[in-house]
Amino acid sequence: MIIGIIGAMDEEVEQLLKDIEIERKETKARMNFYFGRLWGQNAVVVRSGIGKVNAAVCAQILIDDFKVDYIINVGIAGGIGENIKPGDVVVADNLIQHDMDTTAFGDRIGQIPRLDTYDFKCSETLVTKAKEACSYLKEGKSFVGRIATGDQFIADCDKIKWLNSEFDAVACEMEGGSIAQVSYLNKTPFVVIRSISDNASTGAHMDYEKFKNIAVDNSIIILKNMLKNM
Repeated sequence: MIIGIIGAMDEEVEQLLKDIEIERKETKARMNFYFGRLWGQNAVVVRSGIGKVNAAVCAQILIDDFKVDYIINVGIAGGIGENIKPGDVVVADNLIQHDMDTTAFGDRIGQIPRLDTYDFKCSETLVTKAKEACSYLKEGKSFVGRIATGDQFIADCDKIKWLNSEFDAVACEMEGGSIAQVSYLNKTPFVVIRSISDNASTGAHMDYEKFKNIAVDNSIIILKNMLKNM
């Protein structure tokens, strides 16, 4: 079994690389893929870069070249809804791409044209393991729900409210939905886990240096406990 771990922050990947027993490093599409043993499992750790295209390319390389059996994506996101605060964690059970708009052809906004699904559902097994791992978090609460992805940094309160009302999303970010689509097309089980940095609808945010440390700690705690139980 091989687990692909895609990180969105340099700091997260750096911490993972301190723990992984690296057997080989490969550079593809300007991304560094580190293969080795991580907390008892064969794993490939990589930082994809920002945005849907980078994330999709990264996921496909993991599947094609490293033959991963599972993909876990960790990173940061903006919270949607008053209950979700900076420092909390959202585990996606499904994802959509909010910037896909072919409504002119009669599609629902977010629908990938001519694809047989509207949203991309995470592996129930991985969601369960992620939820269980969240019980070890030192700070913040954890939530499960839909994450909305788009190639846009969302800082507008009205757009946040629209994402909530249109998609019933609990968080928004810029990579997870494309990783989800690639995983779906390849029938590869996946899960997306996000630490919440801010909430545009309430104006809540956290000092970056404080948040960075919390986000990295959360990711490590969740990943370590997931991998130990897989």
